[in-house]
Amino acid sequence: MTEITFEYWNKLAEQTITISSLLGGFSIAVIANLLVSEMNTKLSKTIMVVSTLAASFFLITVFAMTNVLMKTTVGYPFKVVDNDLSLPRILGSISFFLGIVSLIAMISLAGWTKSKKMGRFTTIVGITTLVLILFMTT
Repeated sequence: MTEITFEYWNKLAEQTITISSLLGGFSIAVIANLLVSEMNTKLSKTIMVVSTLAASFFLITVFAMTNVLMKTTVGYPFKVVDNDLSLPRILGSISFFLGIVSLIAMISLAGWTKSKKMGRFTTIVGITTLVLILFMTT
């Protein structure tokens, strides 16, 4: 098994933080719009739930990867071994994936607020997006 260097983890954490911050901010914007919306349907509540999950998962990712970033940055004042990075890496990776799934669910559900035709379209786009993302990660 190839050991991944701290320098690589540092760059990966930096990129993941940037992406998660952007996507988490987008999810929070959707939540804010739903909070001021007059819609109070089951569908809008479901979109609120998946938006909240997406934002929460991306926030967890930001803090987990910030932990990795700090520990792998040159000049960190304490000794760090590979095991010190295991929990934040695993937690950050899982929450990042769950954030993406939640975000795709939000996108898939959004069209149903307009019409069946738009709902089908956004659901197909969401499923296609998830499948393509899964293909790229293997």
